[in-house]
Amino acid sequence: MLSILIPTYNQNITGLVSQLYKQAMDTYVDIEIIVLEDGSTSEVESNRTICNLKNCRHLISAQNIGRSAARNRLADEAKYEHLLFIDCDAAVHTPHFVEKYISFCKEDCIVIGGVAYDPHENNPDYSLRLKYGRVREARSAIERSKLNQKHKINVHYSLSPKEMAGMRSNFSTFNFLISKSIFNRVRFDESIRGYGHEDMLFGYQLHQLGYEFIQIENPLIHKGLDDNKTFLRKTGEATRNLFLLYQTENYPYLAKESTLLAAFLRIKKVGLIRLFTLKYNLTQKLLIKLLCKPNPSLLLYDLYKLLFICKTSLTK
Repeated sequence: MLSILIPTYNQNITGLVSQLYKQAMDTYVDIEIIVLEDGSTSEVESNRTICNLKNCRHLISAQNIGRSAARNRLADEAKYEHLLFIDCDAAVHTPHFVEKYISFCKEDCIVIGGVAYDPHENNPDYSLRLKYGRVREARSAIERSKLNQKHKINVHYSLSPKEMAGMRSNFSTFNFLISKSIFNRVRFDESIRGYGHEDMLFGYQLHQLGYEFIQIENPLIHKGLDDNKTFLRKTGEATRNLFLLYQTENYPYLAKESTLLAAFLRIKKVGLIRLFTLKYNLTQKLLIKLLCKPNPSLLLYDLYKLLFICKTSLTK
């Protein structure tokens, strides 16, 4: 009935698998758990122990094939019709997490469970990642609907028609269920090897094919937090990857999906790229210092990304 799929890289996932396995056994339905090591160089031996659990498999890719290719391979390995993708840095915190998804496994569907953050985690070293996650990512179905009323998209949230109207793409691969038949119509774009945005492209393709999303309150805790400087480095990687995807001209809809790219294109149109790049060069160190404070500004974070993509566009 259900294949739980976990791509991992240098992460001990024995605790996560144990939690999922216990809940799966309590449902008395056919469930398998498959973990794929995507070029991991550590924790591989520890993770091998999951093979001792019934219907659990541990696969190893010696080469790092990337997040898109890893998810595609897991889908190919799955023997059941419904695929539950979970990121390796997640933690289960509710006793009925798996059971909630089982009820959707009777028909074709796409279900997003959501992400949450430990309310007791307040380490200032992670202040930017925590604030971004809590404000921008950890939203309920209703909150996401209200924040996106201006955008028209075919998304179902098990809410009222008014609450459902006008949702924009907010697809997240952190914790979602999808029918294998639907997945195989889209699949993740394996040409995307850099960090970031493969989930946005995947979600857009689903929308274009007319599929509805169901968002439920079934989050996992995001445990794999990056410290502030690491998060800013990954932000740079994701922003650079967004610009490179735009440059290929293979994704003409990117500006509609990314507010960052849309803002960049407006700046480019009025000829202010060099001015914004100069501002980045002059303020980079100050911006990083401010963004690493205990209570960073997300507006400042957005400005940092905008200046960074302008700088990236001029880099040969």
